[in-house]
Parts: sequence; C-alpha cells; structure tokens
Amino acid sequence: MSSLRRPSVLVFDVNETLSDMAPMADRFEEVGAPGHLSQVWFAALLRDAFALTVAGVMEPFSRLAAEGLRVSLAHLPLNRRLEDAVQHILDGFATLKVHPDVPEGIAALADLGVRLATLSNGQASVAERLLEGADLERSFERFLSVDGAGIWKPARGAYAYALAECNIDPGDAMLVAVHPWDIDGAQRAGLATAWINRGDGHYPGYFAQPDLTATSLGHLAEQLREMHLDS
Repeated sequence: MSSLRRPSVLVFDVNETLSDMAPMADRFEEVGAPGHLSQVWFAALLRDAFALTVAGVMEPFSRLAAEGLRVSLAHLPLNRRLEDAVQHILDGFATLKVHPDVPEGIAALADLGVRLATLSNGQASVAERLLEGADLERSFERFLSVDGAGIWKPARGAYAYALAECNIDPGDAMLVAVHPWDIDGAQRAGLATAWINRGDGHYPGYFAQPDLTATSLGHLAEQLREMHLDS
C-alpha cells in the first residue's frame, strides 16, 4: 500500500456492489420458485457470460438473464406461465435499492474530490435509475456499460473502455467492487482496486489481491482520506 497513490477516478461495479440484490429472492418466491434459486441463477448468468467472452462472443446482460431464467424455471411448478415468471423476475431489477452504506459512503467519497463513474456488466440505464432512486446520480459523471466496450468484465478491454471514456490513465483509476473476479480483472488491466467485503468473506488466493479492502464505502473513504493526509 506504500506505493499506492490516491486515485483521481473511482470506477464502481454496480450489481451487488452498489445494488442490494437480496430482494430478487422474493421475486423468485412470488412466481412459485425457491428463493435461493436467485443466487444460483445469477452465478450461472455470470458463468455463461464469461464463457462467451472467452470464446469472443458478446451477448447483452438482458438476453443472458432472460435465457438463464428460462433454463432455471422450466421444470418448476410455477404459479404462472413461464414467460410471465421470467418477466416478473426481470422487473425486479428496476425495484432494487442501494446497500445501506452506499448513500453516506458515496457522499464521503465525493467530498474527497475524486471523480465517480460506474462500469456495469448490465445496462447503464439500470445503474443510473438505481442511483437516481437514492438521489446519488449527480455524484457520478459517467454511467458506463460493457455494452459500449463490446466485451464483458473481467476482460481487459472492458476496463480499457472505461479508462478511455473517463480520459484517465490506469494508474490514476481505482475499481471498486465486491466481486474478486472483477478486482482481479481490473488489477491485471493496470487499475488500482478496492474490494468491498461487507460480509466478512474470504478473498481467493488465486486472484490478484486488492490494493485496499474495506467493509463499506464509508470505510473506503476513510482509507483514501488517510492516504491523502500521509502524502
């Protein structure tokens, strides 16, 4: 950490990093599926997206999410038609809220004078709507999606796209995410990284390690503030 300098731009992952996706389990239960299937479905969505990325194929989040739901729900005794169930669950994304630590954390980070942007594997409009719901959208200068990059994170090109859009060098940017795979990808692309570990999780040793680890966005702001005071 001694060689780490405070970034000029913080690039935030969105799904699960800013948004609390726990209520998606309720959507599954409302269509007659078990709530725990929400996590299985989302993990499978990422798995398939990564497999397609390795193969050089780009598919949008919306298509992978819908197709993944059809696979996950097809053999379950649902209380409505399959397509209606799929749509009901997908509509849940528009109702998600940010994690409780996000509003104060974003305010504290913005007070440091760093620029804020998002980079999502989902649609940029979903991220913007999420932050509008928390009255935080004005703190962000860019809402970016891998749709613009033509390749999913954690491929290097996704991070390069964000750097170009923000007109910043890799060494002046920091990715903020809860996903170790995202931290690893950004680290290999030359960005500094901050892992948000809200649940006392274990970071896999086979991934590139984060530069900073924080229990909340407010905790991250404290660490960045200390870096400034020490410089």
